[in-house]
Amino acid sequence: MDINQEALISELTFKAVRSSGSGGQHVNKVATKVELFFDVVASKVLEEDEKQRVLHALSNRVNKGQVLVLYSDDSRSQFKNKRLVIQKFLNMIEEALAVQKERVPTKIPKGVKKKRLQDKRKQSEKKSFRKPPDLY
Repeated sequence: MDINQEALISELTFKAVRSSGSGGQHVNKVATKVELFFDVVASKVLEEDEKQRVLHALSNRVNKGQVLVLYSDDSRSQFKNKRLVIQKFLNMIEEALAVQKERVPTKIPKGVKKKRLQDKRKQSEKKSFRKPPDLY
């Protein structure tokens, strides 16, 4: 799928919140963690079938209001985190919109079936020789 990334990014909403983790006192006063919100249903860039595909593929990241929520707190920089979360979002959308090729089941060749049956027969024979003889 070829989607307009700039138009998609313009539909995103961001929120900066305080991050957890290392950073000492700095982490308690600076909002570096970036949360991304994308309202899938209200999107004007995606078509209806694409919206359904995104909702299905990313169902574990979509909340009840059908808003996709992602976040990034990898960096201590809010700017870097915003760039990272946008890249993560674009990758996820691209993956969700990719149409999987339908798998065509292959037939098992006759030669393979024949060999398997011969091997079974040979194994059965081998084991039958281990039994004590029938005297009655």
